[in-house]
Amino acid sequence: MDLANLRKLRLLFEDFPKNHNLVLIGRANLLSSLDLGVNHDIKSRVTYSVITKRLGPDLMRDFILRELDRVGLAHNTFTAAALNLVVNSAAGVLRKARNLCVGCLIEAVRSASRTIDIDNVNRVLMQPHWQKDVDLKDY
Repeated sequence: MDLANLRKLRLLFEDFPKNHNLVLIGRANLLSSLDLGVNHDIKSRVTYSVITKRLGPDLMRDFILRELDRVGLAHNTFTAAALNLVVNSAAGVLRKARNLCVGCLIEAVRSASRTIDIDNVNRVLMQPHWQKDVDLKDY
């Protein structure tokens, strides 16, 4: 989160009473930015913060399958190759895994398919916001 977003948070908090709190999860750089004196008013509203560690591939796969169970989807919603690509692309970060799975589900609806295969995952990964800075070079 950059400083512009912190400024927006500050403006948002001006409209709310002091009993509204902020919960931050998984952003170590944000916690260090909040330590600056100018952001003390925002930090005073942080009630809980945690830095999550990256999950290993097996734990990430178990997490995705558990979430599929929670929403009532079968484990074969993702093919084995697609699930492996999601796990590798998420690099152990839960937020990336969740966003990638949601993007894959949307892509499967667009392509009118009942299972998510590696082509669906690749179509999602080709979107600009999934590209890394090193992948976006001009040649």
